[in-house]
Amino acid sequence: MRKHRTTYIALLLSTFVIGQMSVYPASAAPAAANNAGSKVSAALTASAAPKNLGSIPLEAGVKATLEDVNIWSQSGGNILTYTLNYSNTGGSNASLNHYFSRVVTSGGSVIPGNPVTADAAKNKVGSKQTERVTYYVNIGKINSLKGLKVTMYVWDPKSKGYLRHAGALSLPANYSPSVGSGQRQNVTMNNIPVSAASESLQIYKYGGKVFAKVGINFSNEGNKVLTDPGYTAYLMSAGGTAFELALDNSLAGYKIQPLEKKTIYYVTEIPPYLKTDNMKVQYVQRDETLKFELPKFSYKLPAAVTPDLNVGKGAIKKIGVNSNTIELQLTGANVYGEDASGIWTFQFRLKNAGKQAVVLPSYDLSVRTAKGTTFPISSNGVSGVSLKPMEEKVVQLTAQIPLEVEQNSLKLQMIESVSGNSSGNTPGTATQGTPGTSGTTPEGSGTGGAAGTGGSNSPSTAVTPSATAKLLIPVAYFAVPYTLRADTQKDMNYRITNQYGTFDYSLLSLQRFPWKDDDILIAKLNITNTQSVNLTLPDLKGALKLDNNDLSASTDLFMEKEASSIAPGKSAEVYVFSKIPYTTDFKSTRVNLYSVVKEENVPFLSLNTSSVTDAVYKVDRGGSYTIVGKGKNAKVQENKTVIYQGINSNIVYTEMFLSSEEKRQSKMARLQAYFKTSDGQLYETTPVQPDVAATPGGKQLVTFWAKLPKSVDASDITLYMGPGINGNKYTESGQESTGFINVSALELSPQYITPVNNLSKVTLYPYTLSVLNSEGRNARGSDTINITMNYSLLRDISYDVGSFDHKLVLKMTDPYGQTQEKSLTLGTDLTEGDNNRYSVSFSSEAYKKLAGGTYSIKLYDEFQGERIELANQAYTLKIDRASTSD
Repeated sequence: MRKHRTTYIALLLSTFVIGQMSVYPASAAPAAANNAGSKVSAALTASAAPKNLGSIPLEAGVKATLEDVNIWSQSGGNILTYTLNYSNTGGSNASLNHYFSRVVTSGGSVIPGNPVTADAAKNKVGSKQTERVTYYVNIGKINSLKGLKVTMYVWDPKSKGYLRHAGALSLPANYSPSVGSGQRQNVTMNNIPVSAASESLQIYKYGGKVFAKVGINFSNEGNKVLTDPGYTAYLMSAGGTAFELALDNSLAGYKIQPLEKKTIYYVTEIPPYLKTDNMKVQYVQRDETLKFELPKFSYKLPAAVTPDLNVGKGAIKKIGVNSNTIELQLTGANVYGEDASGIWTFQFRLKNAGKQAVVLPSYDLSVRTAKGTTFPISSNGVSGVSLKPMEEKVVQLTAQIPLEVEQNSLKLQMIESVSGNSSGNTPGTATQGTPGTSGTTPEGSGTGGAAGTGGSNSPSTAVTPSATAKLLIPVAYFAVPYTLRADTQKDMNYRITNQYGTFDYSLLSLQRFPWKDDDILIAKLNITNTQSVNLTLPDLKGALKLDNNDLSASTDLFMEKEASSIAPGKSAEVYVFSKIPYTTDFKSTRVNLYSVVKEENVPFLSLNTSSVTDAVYKVDRGGSYTIVGKGKNAKVQENKTVIYQGINSNIVYTEMFLSSEEKRQSKMARLQAYFKTSDGQLYETTPVQPDVAATPGGKQLVTFWAKLPKSVDASDITLYMGPGINGNKYTESGQESTGFINVSALELSPQYITPVNNLSKVTLYPYTLSVLNSEGRNARGSDTINITMNYSLLRDISYDVGSFDHKLVLKMTDPYGQTQEKSLTLGTDLTEGDNNRYSVSFSSEAYKKLAGGTYSIKLYDEFQGERIELANQAYTLKIDRASTSD
């Protein structure tokens, strides 16, 4: 044991001595991983990197096979890695502590190899087993694999210096660590067998800069999910300059299922002058313990191509997102002029033609003119949108382009925004820099660097993009079809597709009505679902614009909540309205519907019309007006219209019967109305309507009244009436209406009441008063006439009534022709029922001299201080004589 221990110490000393012979000591690992080292020499052409570079027998049943020799330039000395695959066919374990490898440079320096951190704990090879160990050496400024050898030593106490030279392997003259373009290589990633090959190198030009996009195809040959191993990828020029690659945004955190193939894309910015022939991708992995990067594997890239990104009008552009095919299409575009701008609307279709759900990466969208000027537009609905397999969405985009720009040669450009430094683990102190001065080459033209001065003579640098840098990769340039938007004609159907679905729309009417001191302008739209699935509408808002007068701030939208989901083939009506001064004149009207998402307006539908406002729909005398709405369906018909003639003004009073057509108890719409005279004058009415819900098939008495000057002819009058709304809801009881919709003009039949000459049946809705008899008495010499009435008062309970503001005025005319009166409240002073009795007394000094005669009773309907005589009847006055004593 002691001899063995002494011998092993001597072995370590000899190892140290050999280490002193190298250009760098074995322990002199660089402290930092700056990538500004000298360039790696161009790899010699070869079809593929051979896995087996030769074997060296070590002892009975044990041999070491050399594999995967690679080199990576770093500021603290270039790092060479090589892998030894130990195989043990013997019957007992073999100790790896007995085997030592050295790298011999072309200049004769001998440098001991040390295992990388991941393999440092491996110390034996089991019987009938193999073990792979990767070693590294710091070879200083040597940047070529030419002339390098790997020698093996075995611990042997019988040999001089206790080390027996087992053999040496020289690298083949044609050896290249890079896999040929398109050829697959079997590697191990995250302890999972993977087959990988280079697929593509594409060059893009945008904004005066040049970008490279690299595709590497990976096939998971294992039985576990492969995730991003965290390697850093570099694009290497033929001259050895390295550019750190950023992982495409759509592949962040990618996963490759067992037996699945997936192409991983990387992007980076390169100098405009850089030659792009014979480029390769180098993967490296940072060893945090050793504080430097270890080369892993590399792939030669095919010849660079510059894809044609121009997309013709209506053509489909297919792109790949996370190994799924995504179809992009500009299906429609139209423009109209407004002020000094062309207002564009685009329909942009997205479809996931793949088999997996995807989330689209971040895109910048803009409109580009023929001279290269761009006008950014919102990419909401495109960037970050989720698409299920076979799902299709249409996004509506808008843009404003100055009219001084030629509008018929525009392109919609789509640019992918990739954040820099996202390819994997970031080197701790990597050098940052800008790869040359940006050029001004037009986008999409030429091959990157084909006529440049770069290549093998260009400076040897490794460029790492800033963590906040953005790499802008053009995706497509869609030709914009130039179509002037025609005016929308009333009652014509138009079809549109947006992010919510496909539907028809039409402008049903554009009406203007009086409202308070202003007018109210109402655009009524119809939306019909033409799909086979429900059309779900967003929370819509509206905006009106009259010529150049923008009324967005004062525009309201009314649509029944139940209509927000429209079944196939069904329709919904939308009202967009705003108050305008009644003196306003305009030629064109623009109607915009939109929703608000994260404080941004998302367009839904826009139309322009130069149509004049519609005449109000008329309902002939005796006809009925129909109210349509969920829980509001009803018919309204005139009961009577009377005129209360006053001294200074007349009151026009209309009673309407509202008949519910609902199948359950429902609160009816609160009606609003104006009287319009034959000469066009308009008078706001005061509505009176019951607050209670109407029973199925039940009726309600709704009244409207207004004071008109005596000079106004009220014999030919029309009632403009419609359901009241408050904002985007029907007006509730107790609320003040802010407008009304579905207005119709009901021709009324005003009448002047002719009083009847008896009190047997006097109607004052909802009451009917029947005076059965009346008796008036005066005691001789008394100043009082006592009158009694026997009456019946019946109330019609077949309909509901609002507040009853009428009074019944009883006027008595005595035998002298003098009158006195009494105001009676129906239901209080006169109670409901049959054969009731009412007594009233009137006094006058003249009554003391009465000797007989008649008195008459006149009944008046008094409303708002004005009266209408309903009926009158005369009765005999009885005089009671005073009793005499015997």
